[in-house]
Amino acid sequence: QTLLKKKLVELHNHSEKTARAMNTVKTNQSQSAETASRKKELIRNEFSEIKALIEERENEIMKAITEEEKRVWNKFDYIYSVLGNKKNEIHSLKDQIEMALTESDDVLFLKRAAALQKTSIKEAFVPVVEMDQSVMHSTYQAAIILKDVVKISVIQSREKKDEAKLVKFKAPPAAHLNKPSVGKKPPGPHQTHKEKTIPPAQSPSQGETDTKEKKKAAKVAPTITPAPAAAAAAAAGGASKELIDSFLKKPREELLQYAANITLDYNTAHNTLVLSENYTRISISDSFPGHKQHPQRFTDYRQVLGFQCFKRGIHYWEVQLQQSSFCAVGVCYGSMERRGADSRLGRNSKSWCIEWLNSRISSWHNDVEKCLPNTKATKIGVLLHCEGGFVIFMAVGEKNNLIYKFKAQFTEALYPAFWLFSSDAALSL
Repeated sequence: QTLLKKKLVELHNHSEKTARAMNTVKTNQSQSAETASRKKELIRNEFSEIKALIEERENEIMKAITEEEKRVWNKFDYIYSVLGNKKNEIHSLKDQIEMALTESDDVLFLKRAAALQKTSIKEAFVPVVEMDQSVMHSTYQAAIILKDVVKISVIQSREKKDEAKLVKFKAPPAAHLNKPSVGKKPPGPHQTHKEKTIPPAQSPSQGETDTKEKKKAAKVAPTITPAPAAAAAAAAGGASKELIDSFLKKPREELLQYAANITLDYNTAHNTLVLSENYTRISISDSFPGHKQHPQRFTDYRQVLGFQCFKRGIHYWEVQLQQSSFCAVGVCYGSMERRGADSRLGRNSKSWCIEWLNSRISSWHNDVEKCLPNTKATKIGVLLHCEGGFVIFMAVGEKNNLIYKFKAQFTEALYPAFWLFSSDAALSL
């Protein structure tokens, strides 16, 4: 009986301790929820601030565009009012002439006729009013730059998170394999069961993080060897070739889903280049008065860049050539020189182009020329794959449409680029 009473007291104490432990768990649970709630609120405030900064920048950019639009609108309003006054003057003079013709008094008629003959009306003239392309371009670029900064920041944050997960869950270092357990044989050339669970394809990534560990692992378990770099490069090259071939097999209708609406940036146009048809046609005029001075303008070669630039995605555009045009079509970085020998398309490391010199076709990059088979096509398709790292030039309408393909790791945004080097040459987008 005494023992049972003692047991009952013990159970009562255990019950009280368990109840206190349960209360502690609930308290901790509530505190965790409160901590998470406070942290969420802080994070919301931070993101609200980020959004407010982005919205503020958006409003600044939109305001610049709106002010430029208002400036041009007011100019058109003024021109319209001047033309309206001219129209009223014409109607008034017309009425006076009609009244003079009905005058029966010859003396009065002659007086009115003499006065009316002296009046002169100038033809209606509409001056050229254009949006300031530098404003349009700089604001658009500002938006792209901000987007890229935010995107890069988010991607880097995710990558760091993924790296942290990999570090947390990665396999034990290979160096540990060198320490055989007591009473067990050290692992020989055959893998243990645990080693087999680690796919061989994953060993290079571990080896890259710790070269010494990789060497030790190779000595202990020679069957776990990283894939040779040459084989990896060959595999990547094969995948790249397959990707390029897949685009070459696509009909024009499918390529048009990547169509980019390209216009020409007159701030980059050489002073002898005339841009017409809403900035989609280039021709040469030696009598052209030239464009106003701009730091982005080409000074030594008759070249012009597209207004749009591309850093990500897939983009396609077409260029109409004249027969026997002396010209070049390509892409380049915005940082390409604007004067001097390095400003020639294809003659530097920052540009890639196809060049037509009478009946001869060549590819140019980094001042290296490759002669290409001739084509009768006058419409050229340009396909740029930023992530794939290639630009393809195709003869639109031809059975074997590939003219040339460049493969490169693009490090900057790319602009469509054009070059005319004959006075009768012309290109149309």
